[in-house]
Amino acid sequence: MTGAVRRWWRPRSLRTQLLLWLVTLHVVAAVLTAWFSFLAYGNLVHNALDDQMRLVAESYAGNDPPKTPRAMDGEAAFSRGAFVVQLWSADGATLRASSWPALSVPLQPGSGFSDVHAEGPAHSRWRVFTAEPAPHADAPRVQVLQNEDYRHRRALRRALLEGLPIALLLPAALLVLWLIVSAASRSLRGVARDVASQDERRPTELSLARVPDEITPLVGAFNHLLSRVRSAFATQRRFVQDAAHELRTPMAAIGLQIENLRAHVPAGEATERFNQLEAGVTRAQHLIEQLLQLSRQDAPPSDAPGERVDIEALLRESLGQRMVLADARRIDVGFEGLAAAVVTAPPAELRSVFDNLIDNALRYAPEGGVVDVRLHRVDGQAVVDVLDNGPGIPPAELERVFDRFFRVPGAAAGGSGLGLAIARTAAERHGLRIELRNRDDGPGLRARVVLPMQSM
Repeated sequence: MTGAVRRWWRPRSLRTQLLLWLVTLHVVAAVLTAWFSFLAYGNLVHNALDDQMRLVAESYAGNDPPKTPRAMDGEAAFSRGAFVVQLWSADGATLRASSWPALSVPLQPGSGFSDVHAEGPAHSRWRVFTAEPAPHADAPRVQVLQNEDYRHRRALRRALLEGLPIALLLPAALLVLWLIVSAASRSLRGVARDVASQDERRPTELSLARVPDEITPLVGAFNHLLSRVRSAFATQRRFVQDAAHELRTPMAAIGLQIENLRAHVPAGEATERFNQLEAGVTRAQHLIEQLLQLSRQDAPPSDAPGERVDIEALLRESLGQRMVLADARRIDVGFEGLAAAVVTAPPAELRSVFDNLIDNALRYAPEGGVVDVRLHRVDGQAVVDVLDNGPGIPPAELERVFDRFFRVPGAAAGGSGLGLAIARTAAERHGLRIELRNRDDGPGLRARVVLPMQSM
């Protein structure tokens, strides 16, 4: 495979890249904000609770005699963060009283705050404050404890509450970012639509009015390319037209001289050679006319409004002009006008569509064959079918026959390979569509012209 696999973090779309990076930055910023909030509120909560522990310890140590702490259960210590008060003997060897005796944390050797890990039913980390010894020798030592997990939960809850507005605003901010990026990329989509709507025969420069500054050089370079393409097309058309015009006069003179020589050609082999020469000149004249017609089709379409053309009358006229060829080849020509259709277009260009299709049918039908032209409706759509009983076209060549100068291998001599190319070019200029298909009811080809909807 020639194409490399595109990784998800390196998309081709600029809008997707921008959104991906903006979303990543916002998410990282939100996570960092939540983390710093947790740290800040953790310190705040720890300091406030440490002050409360110190006040509780001092209140017990200041009573003479000391009051007995009120009993509590482990649920209050773990879920509500209740202080566990311990009263120890002056030497610290005996626990005189405790609000929760199940908590087996010994008296800490030093005064102040410390963190310890308790075993047994109170298995957890605990924050401990040990009060200073009282001046009286027999005064008890006071120690206050609080569960560390409760402190962390309270700090986390406070940080989450403070970060809740940020969490709620983050989707809204991402939506606003998406709308802004989409609006910024709308101009790019507009440029893409302008490029897609270009007429290949008359490319026009793209407007820079709504183009962002970042892509203005790209659009300017594209406009310069379009200018060179227009110049190349114009040069090609002028060359074909000039060459065809220059060839028409000498070929007409050659044809006239051949016609004058016919009476002086002796019978026999000379007459046969003369007929071949005359056929070659006729083909050359036909090719020159088709080249002129093709160059006119390639020219930019005129802005002048077309005429309303009756398709039935146009078909009858085209058939009438080709009856000489039909009679020479003894071809039975039929016409059925089963629908009314009007197309707004230059009559000469519509004639080029049907003339080439009918001419092909008459040339490729066998002598004594049949060519039918039908104007009717298919699924409510007006169509023109040109049918012959000739050899048809191999299925693999049905699309290639529209290429210029392409002729089906084995086809009879006399064509130039330009008729169908001229017909399709003229049809596409005015909203018509040509479809070729081999007939299902026998040998031959069906050429269908689908007329535009407004023509019905």
